[in-house]
Amino acid sequence: MVTATATDVVEAVRAVPDPEVPVISIDDLGILRDVAVEGGVVRVTITPTYSGCPAMEAIRARIERVVTDHGLCAEVTTRLSPAWTTDWMSERGRDALRRFGVAPPHVRSDEPVAVGLSVRRVDCPLCGSHDTEEISRFGSTSCKALRRCLSCREPFEEFKAL
Repeated sequence: MVTATATDVVEAVRAVPDPEVPVISIDDLGILRDVAVEGGVVRVTITPTYSGCPAMEAIRARIERVVTDHGLCAEVTTRLSPAWTTDWMSERGRDALRRFGVAPPHVRSDEPVAVGLSVRRVDCPLCGSHDTEEISRFGSTSCKALRRCLSCREPFEEFKAL
């Protein structure tokens, strides 16, 4: 039996990687809503990035494994409301995506959103140029789009803002 403190278990749960984008943890992705250790039970609440996300079962299984590896029992609850938003993503997570070659979602401001016909600006994570274009609305996963940089000519994925 492994002896662990509540802090050890909480840190281990926070560090669980996203199975689709393993350079970012579920905490930095913003889907980890709460972790509470009560006696021998660890209650974890997660919110999917969108309903039907195929990664949620893998995330649940990974959380359960991490908790049981610490000698405790896991109760994982999925909370759908409020709906997840990319605004919950940490700056550390955005930096990890950028270093991995995926353009992170933009940060929304609290100011009113102007409605127009302008093209959305996405900076290339490889060279930093904002001269990019969308190739496909969907990338390797539903939460990403495929783009191309017109400066360095390299394709890259963009984590779509929600």
